[in-house]
Amino acid sequence: MSPVIAWLQATPLSSLIRESDWLFPAIECLHVIAFVTVVGSISVVDLRLMGLASKSRPIGELVDELLPITWTAFAVAACAGLLLFVSKPVTYTQNFFFLGKMALLVLAAANMGVFHAVVQKAIATAPAQAPPPLIARASGAASLALWIAIVAFGRWIGFTTLG
Repeated sequence: MSPVIAWLQATPLSSLIRESDWLFPAIECLHVIAFVTVVGSISVVDLRLMGLASKSRPIGELVDELLPITWTAFAVAACAGLLLFVSKPVTYTQNFFFLGKMALLVLAAANMGVFHAVVQKAIATAPAQAPPPLIARASGAASLALWIAIVAFGRWIGFTTLG
């Protein structure tokens, strides 16, 4: 076990969250609500990128409208998730599903980086009513698959870290 992880678990904040009857569940509720907002809003964008929904709306307009909501909710989910991690860092760093979720989040971040660097330029030059370019469809499909997997792994964390 890492000395940093052992130190983190021994902090008063870790003990407070872990031992409180209400604090961990309250933080978890906030995390879930924020994460649902992230996944819901990004799914709308992903489905549009794939050409499966909101076809009458320009992709750029939809992205401009929803991504601020997505990023705000992601910031809340990340802060709440960090507090949940602090409660049992030893347990989480040894949990396959937690580690998998973190790896998937890194892949989702890379996909978002590609979206902003490459895909957004491709959709900006495409006609509004034209089918999305292949790179946009691929990015949307990858994002949707990653977020579904992140949700699944996150849900399994709760079943494998009881106690």
